[in-house]
Amino acid sequence: MRPFDGRRVLVGVSGGIAAYKTAELVRRLIGAGADVKVILTDSGARFVGPVTFEGLTGNPVHRSLWEGALQHIELGRWADAIIVAPATANLLAKLANGMADDLLSTTLLAAPRRALLAPAMNHRMYEHPATRRNLEALREFGHQIVGPAYGELAEREEGWGRMVEPDVLLAHVGRDLEGSSRWRGKRVVVTAGPTWEPVDAVRFLGNRSSGRMGQALAAAAWRRGADVVLIRGPAREPAPPWLSDVRQVKTAQEMGDELTEAVREAAALFMAAAVADFRPVAPSAEKIRRSSGMESIAVESCPDLLALASHAAPADCVRVAFAVELGRGALESAKRKLSEKGADLIVLNDPSEPGAAFDVETNRVTIIDSKGASEELPLMLKSEVADAILDRSEGLLAGE
Repeated sequence: MRPFDGRRVLVGVSGGIAAYKTAELVRRLIGAGADVKVILTDSGARFVGPVTFEGLTGNPVHRSLWEGALQHIELGRWADAIIVAPATANLLAKLANGMADDLLSTTLLAAPRRALLAPAMNHRMYEHPATRRNLEALREFGHQIVGPAYGELAEREEGWGRMVEPDVLLAHVGRDLEGSSRWRGKRVVVTAGPTWEPVDAVRFLGNRSSGRMGQALAAAAWRRGADVVLIRGPAREPAPPWLSDVRQVKTAQEMGDELTEAVREAAALFMAAAVADFRPVAPSAEKIRRSSGMESIAVESCPDLLALASHAAPADCVRVAFAVELGRGALESAKRKLSEKGADLIVLNDPSEPGAAFDVETNRVTIIDSKGASEELPLMLKSEVADAILDRSEGLLAGE
């Protein structure tokens, strides 16, 4: 699984109750294909024992500075990415001040790369000026601080200091492993999910889109270093929690308003949302009663969001359209839409094919370029489809 397959991840575990989450992080890293080694401090071992991590990774857990004269050097050199979770106030203070009195702190100080640090502590410890100073120093040194989150703490208190969840940590490790990318620092706008066009106060015209494909694209672009804006309709799937700019809309008009603003400085636009083609002309502010005898609903076309975005976007913005087409003429219909929309690529999805319907984890798509050449992809996870689309788009981003 990109970018984890065959990569080496060093996980440091210091002494906090959040260490139980680290076991789940390690499990997910292994499941994604990474080779994982763990450095466990003495205080960390009081919360989760070394046997747990050895069983998950298949590697011995490293605990003592005296295991070997160059162990702290070798572990740092071995790693493609380093994450410390949980990173306690004590560990942060040592690292900020160059102290090295155990295997984890000496490895971090000697490592040729900076680490991802996931703070976890009581909210008063986190808010203390000394901790804030240490965190700022660590950022200046090049370390990346991931979290903390706001929520329930071990002391039955609530506040900032809770370690972020394993899925967020996994995403940040993936972004770190991607390293240098043509997407890094580029503004990428992605639309996802359906739109709901109101009929009355309780009913709407909509479709079955889950938003998974668009959100997989947003997550993959963010992992490659892009600054992502995700504009999502009322999708059933929650947005990736590590995305900082998520804009929730309901109607095509609302999506269009957000889109024309967001795309002004965009390097790429992915129109994965299943925008309604029609909307009621005169939606009722009240619930329409059956006794009213309404036999039809007058509709009008929804705005062409890709056309709106194209007018607002920079001339060199890469534009990727999506088409849901059914049956024998699907490919020709998608090619016609590509030409009419003036997009750089179009992604064809036929939901009548097994495994490619709405609200499933997989998809089978065909990517068509502006010259009419098409590439039919096999059935894949939507996260894998997202990477394939980004790979094809990257050449256009680079002007190739």
